[in-house]
Amino acid sequence: MNKIVLSALAALTLSSVAVNANEIKLYQDANGQVFTQSAPDRTLLDTNSLGNTKQNITIVDKKSPNFLLGKQTHINMKFVAQDNPDMWLKAGVRIQGTFENRSVEDLATGATTSYYDAYLRRVRFEVAAGFNKYASFTMDVRNDKANYKDKGEQSFNVGDAYVKIKKPFGSSLVNFKLFRAKIDISRTETVKSARVLHFDRPHVADEAAQYITHNRRGTNAQIYGNWNKKVHYQVAIGDGVYSGKLHDASGATFGGSNFMQKNFFYGGKIVLSPFDGWEEKKRTESYFGQGKHFEVGAGYWVSPDIQYTTTGGVNTSVDHKLLNLEMSAHYKGAFVQAEYFDFDGVAKDWASTTRGKSNGWYATGEYVFADYGFVAPFVRYESWDKFKDLDGYDLTSKIAGVNWYLMGNSIKAGLTFQEDKYGANIGNEKERRIKVTSQWFF
Repeated sequence: MNKIVLSALAALTLSSVAVNANEIKLYQDANGQVFTQSAPDRTLLDTNSLGNTKQNITIVDKKSPNFLLGKQTHINMKFVAQDNPDMWLKAGVRIQGTFENRSVEDLATGATTSYYDAYLRRVRFEVAAGFNKYASFTMDVRNDKANYKDKGEQSFNVGDAYVKIKKPFGSSLVNFKLFRAKIDISRTETVKSARVLHFDRPHVADEAAQYITHNRRGTNAQIYGNWNKKVHYQVAIGDGVYSGKLHDASGATFGGSNFMQKNFFYGGKIVLSPFDGWEEKKRTESYFGQGKHFEVGAGYWVSPDIQYTTTGGVNTSVDHKLLNLEMSAHYKGAFVQAEYFDFDGVAKDWASTTRGKSNGWYATGEYVFADYGFVAPFVRYESWDKFKDLDGYDLTSKIAGVNWYLMGNSIKAGLTFQEDKYGANIGNEKERRIKVTSQWFF
């Protein structure tokens, strides 16, 4: 394009200065050379487009309310090709920081340990590219929990990395995602972490994120879509669990050997918005006191043929099955959300072949005071029985906090109080945390 513009300027300079440039007809050959005279191998150029050489950059979210520091920006800056608007590039960054005080009480002895910690909860570099009207690519490079406890600086790895094929048949009913894209095993796990109420999601939801496929986005193929925003669905098949993220009922990381999964995971999710005017238009937990929605959903996933040798030397096989039920709603400043999880195929411990079930739920809510600087208090309660029918495997978590949306999710800060209680067989302790959080997302 620069070659065309420079050639055009040269042609205009050589032309009579008494003639208006808009009246000059310019012609281009196959090599991009510009001429003022026509020829059989030259095509007429549109001179009206030559003066605009800037790319189109989209930054501010026009639908955003006015926060203390201005309107929320889009997730990333977007650069659109001047000569092909179906080709574009988005790039953005996100950083979440936490400063906290943590105290852990041993419920058997009463002894308490307290310490301070500061760490980067998440660091993201995000890119996306549009290839044409239908296909695009999205990925991020991430580094989580740098300086958390004694983990040091951590390392970067790829999170999302998927090709999206949108409306290839001209309908929102059928779309595709290929490779590393999230499967909807949980609403709060599917919502982008920049849009959740609290950086640390519920324990039971984090377990679900590893129970079917690695980090809920092991390499997979998806079909998804919606009907008038009333019915949303997703079905997927792909790579199964990762042994390094598997836990037994006590929370211990996989301790067996000879791990292998012989088949793909499979399953799906359906979400309904039954009331007119209350349709869910995007997956988020932060609405900033705008609009309304109501939805209910259910998902069922299976990760079969997981085989390994226990620490006791016994060869064993298990199928992981997960049921998820969800609901969420908001009306202006008020937001509520709840989910239920049922796990089948849980290992009691890695030394035995004992299997069982686990179930848990959480409920959360927020109220945004839009007239008072978008300050938003929130609460969350969680209950999880990590191995049903046996005592000492119960976990409860309580959270109360406040978010301050200084520029929507682009810039926000928070203060949170959290108390987690672990049963006799899963730690037998009570942990209290006071966290100061912040997010920068552009």
